[in-house]
Amino acid sequence: MRQAAPAAAPVYVASPIYNWTGFYAGVTGGGGWGTSDFGGGNYDVSGGIFSGTLGYNFQTGPVVVGLEGDIGYSNIRGSGACGATNCDTANKWLGTVRGRLGYAAGNYMPYVTGGWAVGKVDTWVTGVGSGSETRSGWTLGGGVEAALAGPWTAKVEYLHVDLGRGSSVAGSDASFKTNIVRAGLNYRF
Repeated sequence: MRQAAPAAAPVYVASPIYNWTGFYAGVTGGGGWGTSDFGGGNYDVSGGIFSGTLGYNFQTGPVVVGLEGDIGYSNIRGSGACGATNCDTANKWLGTVRGRLGYAAGNYMPYVTGGWAVGKVDTWVTGVGSGSETRSGWTLGGGVEAALAGPWTAKVEYLHVDLGRGSSVAGSDASFKTNIVRAGLNYRF
């Protein structure tokens, strides 16, 4: 009687480890909500935001260090009563330059981020006039990025942005703070 040949051992193919090092460009879109203190009142602001992104990551072991910049259209705005009239605050564009510190967990990278923010803040007082100012401030947040097929990655991110207080209409000043949640798609070079 013939002996059956032993069964072949299963072959396991290791999936390649994703390397986050390199330049990338992409787009993001989402929404923001926050507050503006203007004209003696504090009122809510909210709206959409869409940006273009450029960045670079460097990975050593599981640690990923990067620099990312973005700039784009913002329609985060709100209004409220101020005395006998109405006050409005709007953010027309917003940009950030941020450091990123991430942890490479295979095809996923959770990260924290923070740095400089700049944007245009417009103010109006009904029946009085309007003002416009480019403001500089700060941002801090975090997110998670995932490798997709080929050079594509996708991310979901939260940022808190504070553009501080600045001059507005009739010698008054206005603050602008917002929380942004957005999704992005990047192409790595």
